[in-house]
Amino acid sequence: MYWRKENQSKETKVSNMNEQPQGYLSDEEFEFIEAMLDKYGHDEAVLDASELDGFLTAVVSGPDMIPPSVWMPAIWGGEAHSPNWESEDEFKRFISLVIRHMNCIVDMLMTKNTGEFSALFKARTQSKQQVFIVEEWCFGYMRGVDLGNWPEMSKEPEQALALIALHGKEEHFDKIEALSLKEHQSHVSLLELGAEMIHAYWLNQRQHLHPSAMTKSTVQSPVVSLPKIGRNELCPCGSGKKYKQCCLH
Repeated sequence: MYWRKENQSKETKVSNMNEQPQGYLSDEEFEFIEAMLDKYGHDEAVLDASELDGFLTAVVSGPDMIPPSVWMPAIWGGEAHSPNWESEDEFKRFISLVIRHMNCIVDMLMTKNTGEFSALFKARTQSKQQVFIVEEWCFGYMRGVDLGNWPEMSKEPEQALALIALHGKEEHFDKIEALSLKEHQSHVSLLELGAEMIHAYWLNQRQHLHPSAMTKSTVQSPVVSLPKIGRNELCPCGSGKKYKQCCLH
């Protein structure tokens, strides 16, 4: 079960995904995504919906726009591992849900109100309280950072990224294990605020470096959509093959 913190207050209040505003994926839709990740996944692929959420957050937050032909295969660990989909409907539904969720992430990050972004963390009950599991999300975020080959940032966003890396790199596991539960959970909101800060930093950098390309509409609503795919068109997975010869079968 996935949970998001409600950002209407600073309390650690949680809500079921089915109670989220219109546009957010339902529990059933996340379960479908996880079923596909499990069905076609392997050691190098994104593990679950939480890791996917972190990965997509980094993809839309970095210094450069990453095209779907790059980030879609990266979900599976590279083009060589792209799934041999069982059906066209299965493929289209997975991609459609992923892009819809990506747009929800963009909507949260683009708001001017600090604290609106909520990461997709799993939660478990311990001593009758909700405990958020952040590591998978952070692993996904760092996967996206590596894909974008991010350069170093200024001090504050770099510190925010360091906290994500603390929870998202195996080399730091000993430090995570040394944290108390209270210390670990205190990082939850900091990770989300850090993701907002990093997105704002790179958005500002892009606006200064490429002002002519950053129109009002693209800054306010950079929505990704899934075009209709003809059987003889190139597959959106980035393989270079025709759709009928690739992910359709």
